[in-house]
Amino acid sequence: MMRSKKTILIISSLLFAGILQFLYLSDRKPANLESVQTVSSVKDEQIEIKVRTAEEEVRIDQVIHTDKPIAEEIKAKVREIVEGAFNFFKKDQKIVSIGDSLTEGVGDETESGGYVGILNHTFEANSLNISVENFGKRGNRSDQLLKRLEKEEIVASIKEADTVLITIGANDIMNVLKKNFTNLTMEPFQRERMEYIERLTAIFDKINELNPDVQIYLIGFYNPFERYFADIKEFDQIIDNWNEAGKTLSEEYENVRYIPTKDLFTNSTIDLLAEDEFHPNTNGYKLMAQRVLEYLKEPNETAVNTAVES
Repeated sequence: MMRSKKTILIISSLLFAGILQFLYLSDRKPANLESVQTVSSVKDEQIEIKVRTAEEEVRIDQVIHTDKPIAEEIKAKVREIVEGAFNFFKKDQKIVSIGDSLTEGVGDETESGGYVGILNHTFEANSLNISVENFGKRGNRSDQLLKRLEKEEIVASIKEADTVLITIGANDIMNVLKKNFTNLTMEPFQRERMEYIERLTAIFDKINELNPDVQIYLIGFYNPFERYFADIKEFDQIIDNWNEAGKTLSEEYENVRYIPTKDLFTNSTIDLLAEDEFHPNTNGYKLMAQRVLEYLKEPNETAVNTAVES
């Protein structure tokens, strides 16, 4: 149990610095369309990123200007990794992304669709015949996503997919915070984690039932409160425990792989969060997109050497 001064600190800090902003955003009316399209431009920025492809480590250090269309900006950003990262793609591939606000792209100030939009623009900019459908929905929990997998549009899309990308579970964690912030302990997070794994299992099983040949990627959590509350180890432990549960479950399926993201947001010298201090900004989504590119390989290939979340 976690009944101490740290508990009080968690309650007050998360309530006033994080939860209220999250609740405000998650209660806003979601987009009416299930499928999200992305077109926009980004602000001036200087960003240096190291990316390891199957062949070599390359450094991307370029200035992006506002007078370039988004497709050109993304093309410039990933030009050096395209040859090594895309040689495994077959022709005429279809990627379906499902999940919560991270799939929808909430927080991306360019309104270009977050990491999914960046992937889509990258494929288009490099003339790759890969279609991307985005079924992200702000506020989705794992139980809600499971119900959405009955929707005709999503069912039809998954049946035709080669790859399914999933972000889900952050709102499950936040729901525990919302219900227990006046008496916060570890127990409800542990209990909800078990239920989350049951629902995630049902999600994997449903996707496999619809399309036994599909490759599934579960994208892990990051800790949005690390920047201001790094000394609160309990919340970091919760994120690690949920990540490990998702990773362990993924390893039980031959066609499911787990993609870590927590390390991308840890001790970063670049601002990676949006104004709500919860969702990624464009920089954060770019890192997520590049990480996903590293993992989008044939199932029998070894993953790129990245930090593994514990």
